[in-house]
Amino acid sequence: MACFERASPALKDVLLKLYCAEKPMEMDHHLYEFGAVEYHIQSSASDPHHAYLSISTPLLSQDTLQSHALSHYTREMVKGVSSDAVEIVEPAKEGYQLTLRLHFDKIPSGKDSVKVITEISAVQAVILSSQLKEMLQNVNSQVTFQGMYKPIKLVYHPREPFFVVRQPQKIIAVFPMRFKENSDVIIATAFFQELMDVGSSKEWAKAPPCTWSPIPPPELRGELIEDLSTNGGFVSFDIFPRHVEGKRLDKTAWSLLNFYAYVKYHVKCTRGFIQRRMRKRLESLVEVLRRASSEEEEQQQQIKKDKGCKYMRKMVSRSKNIKRRCGNLSRKIKRIRLRIKIRGFGRFHRRWLRLPKFCSSKGYAKLD
Repeated sequence: MACFERASPALKDVLLKLYCAEKPMEMDHHLYEFGAVEYHIQSSASDPHHAYLSISTPLLSQDTLQSHALSHYTREMVKGVSSDAVEIVEPAKEGYQLTLRLHFDKIPSGKDSVKVITEISAVQAVILSSQLKEMLQNVNSQVTFQGMYKPIKLVYHPREPFFVVRQPQKIIAVFPMRFKENSDVIIATAFFQELMDVGSSKEWAKAPPCTWSPIPPPELRGELIEDLSTNGGFVSFDIFPRHVEGKRLDKTAWSLLNFYAYVKYHVKCTRGFIQRRMRKRLESLVEVLRRASSEEEEQQQQIKKDKGCKYMRKMVSRSKNIKRRCGNLSRKIKRIRLRIKIRGFGRFHRRWLRLPKFCSSKGYAKLD
């Protein structure tokens, strides 16, 4: 499963819709999920209290489980899922490994119904984890290859196989890591190194020790070259008997199955965090540049304003100078146009240049 939840969200929604329907529903629905998983849900309006769920899921290893049918251990684990409401149908529907008859009339009402349907929706996770549990408990320790215990290849996804190697005192799980982007390789490598440092501390002494190496570990000698060709190195976990005892076995198996998904989730979140920080930093730098440009524009406008004021003052002063010069020129012209005064000329003018007065002895009569 691509998500960390054991229950399939899509299958859960379909079963809840079928269970909560007010009227009986006819249903023949197919669901497809990550890892070549297929669900087939069938219900009939004539039989509203029963529904059929068929499941097809690839086996983790064809070396250990030669048949496509589920083992007795896996069937017993499935029977433990809501045994009152779930019944295994024999034989399974053609093309599927398991067919379940769901008894809706035996599912308790209220909030407990959601809990039971959630457990039924997690049946595929139960199948996968039970297969891995069986392998961890029943690995043939007598099969060796060149003096070493032969690793078992587990294929949860065609591009994400991992190996389980049983040794006298521990079980080693090896994960070849492959990434599409070079940036993902850098982030994942830093994460693996941090995981080794944290795992070696006293606070995490009870957790399975983790090691990372850019080259294949010695336990994988003799495996196919395509299985050992990676760009992210190899991550190994040493699982001791205390990690597979009692209830810890289920948690350990589920953690191993979801290790690839967890690493991809961490890489994706880290890349998103880095991109958000870079975007935020870029926005702050752009804001600084915008502020600086606005201040520069204000300064330029102030300079232009100051230059304009200086120009106006200069023009006013020039106009005053021109006006003053024009006034001086006009006064000079007026002086030139004034009559020239000569001392004594007035008396000479009155005496010698006066026109004589004539008087006539004849009278004139006014004509009407």
